[in-house]
Amino acid sequence: MNSRAVALTLLTICGYHAVGAAQDHQDHSASTVTPQAAPAVTPQTPPAGTPRVAPAGTPQAADAARAGEQAGDPSDFEFWTSGRYRLTPSDVIELSFPYVPEFNQVITVQPDGYASLRAVGDLRVQSRTLPELRQMLVEAYSPIIRDPLMTIVLKEFEKPYFVATGEVEHPGKFELRGATTLSQAIAFAGGLTRSAKHSQVVLFRRYANDLLEVKQIDVKKMFASKDLSEDIILRPGDTLYVPRSTSSYILPWIPKPGIYLDPVSWF
Repeated sequence: MNSRAVALTLLTICGYHAVGAAQDHQDHSASTVTPQAAPAVTPQTPPAGTPRVAPAGTPQAADAARAGEQAGDPSDFEFWTSGRYRLTPSDVIELSFPYVPEFNQVITVQPDGYASLRAVGDLRVQSRTLPELRQMLVEAYSPIIRDPLMTIVLKEFEKPYFVATGEVEHPGKFELRGATTLSQAIAFAGGLTRSAKHSQVVLFRRYANDLLEVKQIDVKKMFASKDLSEDIILRPGDTLYVPRSTSSYILPWIPKPGIYLDPVSWF
């Protein structure tokens, strides 16, 4: 064998050993790879403020419904002049269930604003409109009646009124029917007395527990100028106060024109 053939044989043997060593290294590396740990799964927590829903028909569900009703309860002084009538104490409501007449009932709004409902208990209904009351009752009776259908009739309710006090001929509480202006309300109260201060008639209007509007109207100027732009329309619960003029306090002591006997001359 010549030297050239020996060299080719050595090169072939060296290449075989190099390939085998590389394959052994790869096999060894694969067998020693440490498996990665699976990422820990953290249970997701609902965002803060997400309500927990209790199963329907459970006491927890009823308590949650009552809590939601009380939380969304409007102000007791939220008058219904610009919208629907709102329930007040002593209102009488008739509930009729066409498919379950055993739940028919007549309820009265108690002085604290609650009403006792059959199979449901006490619910706060004061200051609710009739559509709001219907939604409240549907939610309250849903755990008991499937798809409750009812008819709500307002049998007795507080009629709108205004109060006139001070220097009017007939002070008191008057029923407010339709659109009534300030001057008309004074006329309903019998008009102003001779001692009234026409230029400082005061209107009190309550919007909330801590919000009261006080407006002074110059009725004397309004009539003299024949400008009724300040003759505002009253709202239920408004109070008119007509003060007494300063001159009325000294008027009884001012002698009137005429002939008088001098009591001193009698002695």
